[in-house]
Amino acid sequence: MSARQRVFVATAGNDRDGGTSTPLQPPNALPLADEPIAAATEGRVLGLPESVWPKIIAPAGVGIAVLVLWEVLVRALHVPTFILPGPWLIAQTLVREWGPLSTSLWITASISLAALVTAVVIGMVLAILFTQSKWVETAFFPYAVVLQVTPVVAIAPLIIIWADNVNLSLLICAWLVAFFPILSNTTLGLNSADHNLLNLFRIYGASRWQTLWNLRLPASMPYFLGGVRISGGLALIGAVVAEFVAGSGGSSSGLAYQILQSGYNLQIPRMFAALALVSLCGIVIFACLSLISYLSLRHWHDSAVKSEN
Repeated sequence: MSARQRVFVATAGNDRDGGTSTPLQPPNALPLADEPIAAATEGRVLGLPESVWPKIIAPAGVGIAVLVLWEVLVRALHVPTFILPGPWLIAQTLVREWGPLSTSLWITASISLAALVTAVVIGMVLAILFTQSKWVETAFFPYAVVLQVTPVVAIAPLIIIWADNVNLSLLICAWLVAFFPILSNTTLGLNSADHNLLNLFRIYGASRWQTLWNLRLPASMPYFLGGVRISGGLALIGAVVAEFVAGSGGSSSGLAYQILQSGYNLQIPRMFAALALVSLCGIVIFACLSLISYLSLRHWHDSAVKSEN
């Protein structure tokens, strides 16, 4: 119930002396007119509302505490750097090796994003086809499941041989990993439209295209965006795994090759620096996709609309 709709129940009638009773209110409740004012006058720090900062400070504090503890333990126990380097040494290595590592980061990120875009386009198109024809869904959906459950490590060598192009083979491997969540979630969302509304569209003679555009697609948006967030991380994983299998080197090598090369040469701080870039890339992809999801749903869907209570 929204703030404007909240009504407090009054006590029964006038008392015997002719006076009126006082309305009952829950404890610690703000007056009705003060709630919008309190929301509108919320303070801001560095341009962000005060209520947002605890969500930023809490995980940041935990991360800093873990890094400090890691550094202290490595120095106190005199752990060799070829076994476990400290965060400070990893940061120094990252700055010193930023040239080749940044180039590899761009290659891995570009392959991941290309695979994600391809998975979004193909997954959405196939999901729409599955929704429009149950025969098509019955005939082809099992093969999508087969692609999902087949380990990409097992088929990556074949893809590399058949594609005869390293970048194309990496793109195909990353797409195979990222494709299924979008197809599955979008199909579920398109089939989750309110049946009462579907019957209403049929009564008014809406075409399949009108029903799809005005009802099924809006209903599937939360499912679709959830699948995209999952596939963003899977595309990065697929690209890294494919790079491990391909073992590509030279100027077109990604972060996986940098990790392999550093491990072979026992350059463990450099390997950790590359691993940190992989993790950072995955975090950035997830954060960007989460922001897109929030901006797309914040005005109309319950999962993103801020409650007035």
